[in-house]
Amino acid sequence: MTAPVHEDPFDVRLVRGATGLLEAFNAAGVLVAADVHGATRLLRLAGEDDERVALAAALAVRAPRAGHVFADLADVGATTVVDTDEPVDVAALPWPATDGWVAAVAQSGLVAVGEDDDPGRAARPLRLVGTRLYLDRTWREERQIAADLQRLAATAPAAVDEALLRDGLARLFTDDRQAQAGATAVRQGLAVVAGGPGTGKTTTVARVLALLVEQAAAAGGTPPLIGLAAPTGKAAARLQEAVHQAAAELPVAGAVRERLLALDAVTLHRLLGWRPDSRSRFRHHRANRLPYDVVVVDETSMVSLSLMARLAEAVRGGARLVLVGDPGQLTSVEAGAVLGDVVGPAATGAPAGGVMGQRVVVLERVHRFGEEIGALAEAIRRGDADATVDLLRAGGEAVTWIADDAGAPEDPAALDGVRRLVVDAGRAVHTAAHAGDAVGALAALGAVRVLCAHRRGAHGVAQWTARIEGWLTAEVEGFSARRRWYPGRPVLVTENDHEQRLYNGDTGVAVARPGGRLRVAFERRGEVVLVSPTRLRAVDSLHAMTIHKSQGSQVGTAVVLLPDAGSRILTRELLYTAVTRAQDRLVLAGTEEVVRAAVERPVARASGLGERLWRLS
Repeated sequence: MTAPVHEDPFDVRLVRGATGLLEAFNAAGVLVAADVHGATRLLRLAGEDDERVALAAALAVRAPRAGHVFADLADVGATTVVDTDEPVDVAALPWPATDGWVAAVAQSGLVAVGEDDDPGRAARPLRLVGTRLYLDRTWREERQIAADLQRLAATAPAAVDEALLRDGLARLFTDDRQAQAGATAVRQGLAVVAGGPGTGKTTTVARVLALLVEQAAAAGGTPPLIGLAAPTGKAAARLQEAVHQAAAELPVAGAVRERLLALDAVTLHRLLGWRPDSRSRFRHHRANRLPYDVVVVDETSMVSLSLMARLAEAVRGGARLVLVGDPGQLTSVEAGAVLGDVVGPAATGAPAGGVMGQRVVVLERVHRFGEEIGALAEAIRRGDADATVDLLRAGGEAVTWIADDAGAPEDPAALDGVRRLVVDAGRAVHTAAHAGDAVGALAALGAVRVLCAHRRGAHGVAQWTARIEGWLTAEVEGFSARRRWYPGRPVLVTENDHEQRLYNGDTGVAVARPGGRLRVAFERRGEVVLVSPTRLRAVDSLHAMTIHKSQGSQVGTAVVLLPDAGSRILTRELLYTAVTRAQDRLVLAGTEEVVRAAVERPVARASGLGERLWRLS
C-alpha cells in the first residue's frame, strides 16, 4: 500500500505550502503540522533548502512526541509507526539513502556532530551522533542524566555502622533480595529497587528508611531529612500510605516508627518546586539543590527523560537517591524509557557487573497474587507468546480467557461471563450505596474493574460504559443513569484536586446520606472520606477505565478487554500492566492473534541512556 491520497483540500492534517519530502511524509501521516513547521522554520533561519535535511529535522522534532529521544536515520523507515485511519506502507515512502542522508545532515549549519561539546561554538538546534539525530535539548538531557546518576553512584554517603546494618537486615527482612536492596540503599548513593507488582518494593522502601534512621541515631546525628515522591498525586498518596502501613508493623524503636509515620509523599513537581512561570524548570536545580538526605521516587517507570534530568541534577552530593518501579509496566507518555534504561540488563534478575550492576536489585518473589496470574505475567514480561497462550488456554480458578473479539465477538454469548461479573458487582455497589453503606459500596467497587486499551471505539471506555449502563438498567432494580448524580454512581477523578486531596485516577462512589443528601465516598489511608458532589470539579463515571489510568492500582477481579491487533498502543507493556492489576482473578477477552501481537510487540523507544549508563559502568 502507498501513502493515502487526501482529496479534501481542507483536511487539517495537511500543511499548506509543504513541498517535496515534507509534503509526502505529511500526506502519509508520518509528520504533523508542528513537525513540518518546525523543520521549515529551522531551515529558513539557516538559509538552507536541502529537503533531506528538512525531513531529518522534522523527524527529530517528531521523535519526543512519539516517545523517542532521537531519530535514527539508519532505521527510522523501518521503525516509524503512523497513527492514522488509513493503512500506510511507511517503508514505501521516499526515504533518502542512508549514507547520503547522514552526510547531508552532517554538513548542515543546523547540526552539531559528535559527542564533543565545544563551548566556543554557537549552539546548534540539532545534534548528530553516528546516525542518531537528536534535538540539542534531548541530547543534553540524556547525557546529563547519565553523568548525574554516575555521580551519585560514585559518591559514598556517610559512614555506615556495618554491625548495626547487619542486625537491621536480619530483623527487618525475610526475603534475601529485599535484604540486598536494603543493604544497597544504605551503603550506596544510588540504589534502584525494581520488580513486578506484589514483590514488596514499597515495603522494602519503608524498611530501608528505618535502617537509615537507625544509622543516624547510632551516629548521634539528627534523623535524615527524607523526601518521598512519585510522578502523580495518586502514586504519591499510595507511596505514603504504603510506608505508613509498613512502619506501623515494623519491629523498630518507637522513635523510628514515629519518624516514618510523619513522612509525607508529594509529586515530583512539588518536590522540585513547581514554578508558575515555567513548565520545565523548577526552584530546585543544579545551583539550588534539594535539601534532603534521602530522596525516594516510586513508580519511576512513569518518569520522563526531561523530568528525570531535573531530578538527577537537583539531588545534592552525599545524599541518597532511591529509584523504585517496575520496568515492565507502561512508560511515560513523554520521551524516554528511563527506568528500563537504568535497570538495563539487570531486568532479567541475573547478576550484572559494573557500577550500575552493583546498585540495581530486581525483586522476584511475588507476595500479592496467586501462582496462575503470576506465571502469566512472567511469560508476558519475558515476551514468550507461546507460553502466554498456553497459560491462558490452561486457565484455572484465577484466569479466564475469552478468545474472541471484545468489540465484536463472533459468538453472541461469548461475553455473558463478563456481563454476569459486571452486573453482580454493579448490583452490590447499588445496594450498598442506597443503604448509605460507604464502606460496602467502596469494597464492591474495587471487586471488579473493566479495563480497556482505548478511550473510544468498539473496544474503548466510552462504548463499554454505555454498554454496562445498559446492562445495569436492564438487570438491577432501581438503577438509572439518566441523572448526573445518583446513589451508586461510580466515579473516576480525572484531574488533581489539591483542595479535596483527590488525585487524577482516584475512584469513589456516590452514596445516600440521611435527609436525602448525596455524598461521594473515597478511601484515604484506610478511612472513608465523604465529599459533596458540588465540590468535585472533574470526574467521569467509572464503569470502565483505561489500562493507563489503572497503572499502580489493584482490583479483586480485572476484566481486560483487548483492542484489535492493529491497535497502535497494543504492546507487551500494556498487556503486562493490565494482567498485573488483578489481585485474585483475571478475565481477559481477546483473540489469540491479538494476544500474540501484544506479547511480541514491546515498546520500542529510541534512547541512548541505557548505553551511556552501562557502558560507563
